[in-house]
Amino acid sequence: MGDPTTRNLPLYLPQDYDNQVSRRYPVVWVLAPFASWGERLFNVQAWDENIVQMMDRLIGSGKIQPMIMAFPDCFTRYGGSQYLNSTAIGDYERYITSELIPLVDLKFRTMPDSKNRGVIGHSSGGYGAFMLGMRHSDLFGAVACHSGDMMFEQCYWPDIAGAVRCWQSAGSIEKFVMNFPNIRDKGKDWGSALSIVAMSACYSPNRDSPLGFDLICDPYSGEIREEIWARWKSFDPVRIASMNAKALNSLNLLYFDCGTRDEYNLFLGARALHRALERAEVQHIYQEHDGGHQRINWRYEVSLTLLSSVLIG
Repeated sequence: MGDPTTRNLPLYLPQDYDNQVSRRYPVVWVLAPFASWGERLFNVQAWDENIVQMMDRLIGSGKIQPMIMAFPDCFTRYGGSQYLNSTAIGDYERYITSELIPLVDLKFRTMPDSKNRGVIGHSSGGYGAFMLGMRHSDLFGAVACHSGDMMFEQCYWPDIAGAVRCWQSAGSIEKFVMNFPNIRDKGKDWGSALSIVAMSACYSPNRDSPLGFDLICDPYSGEIREEIWARWKSFDPVRIASMNAKALNSLNLLYFDCGTRDEYNLFLGARALHRALERAEVQHIYQEHDGGHQRINWRYEVSLTLLSSVLIG
C-alpha cells in the first residue's frame, strides 16, 4: 500500500534511567487505537494527563515501580493493522514480536523475559494487547485491554449501512478504496466505510482479490458474506478465548474493562468475553465503568498499577 517500512519507536524511560546505570527495568508495550500510532499518545491533552505525564506522577508518588514503555507505530493507509499479520496490510504482529521486542531488549536495560514484559492498549490497541498476549504468552506476562474490539457483530455490523451509502456516493467500493483520503466529507459514513474496509483487510486478506482482501459484506445490499464471516470469527476474542485457555491462564495478569456507555457497543463484547473466560476457568479481572469510548485515559492508572504489581522489577 506504500506504507513506510521504516518507523519511529518512541520510548518512555523512567527519570532515574540514566543515573541507575546498573538497574534493569520491566517493559510495557503500549498499543494505540485505530487511526493513531505511538507518537500520538505523547500529545498534550486539555483537562487530562497523557500517559507519559501519568507515568511520571505514578512513579514519582511510589504507586508503581519504574518501567520502560514502548510505543510502536502500526498505522497503515487504512488507519490501522489490528496488530495482526495480513497479506493486505503487512505483518505487524511479527513486526512487534520478532523485530521490535528484540531490538529494545538489545539496546536498553530491560529485563528480557515474559514475566517482566506487559502489553496494554485501548480500542483496537486493546484488541491487539489481548491477541498478542494470548498468541505470544511466551513473550508477555501481563495484558491490559481497555474497550477492545470483540463480539464483532455488535461492534462492526452497525457500520455497514453507512458504509454502503459512502461506497455508493464514491461510485463504487473500488473507487472509495482508491480515493478515500481525498474525500472531503469525512463524516460518520466515511468513517464507517473505512472501518469495514480496514477490518476486512485485517481479518479476511486475499492475495487473489482485486482489492487485496475479501469484503465482509455485499457492497450493494450490505448482506453478510457467510464464508467471509467464518474467517472473521476466528479473530474474535469472544469466540476464541476458550480455545486458548491454557495460554491465557499462563499470564500473570489478564485485565480488561469497558465503559457501560461505549458508543461502539463494546461493553456487550466485554461482558460476553467475561462469561466465556469464566466458563473456561481462565483467571482474569474484569471491570466496568460509567464512561464511553473516548477520553478514558484515566483508566490507564488502574491498569498500569495492576501491571506494576505483577511485572517483576
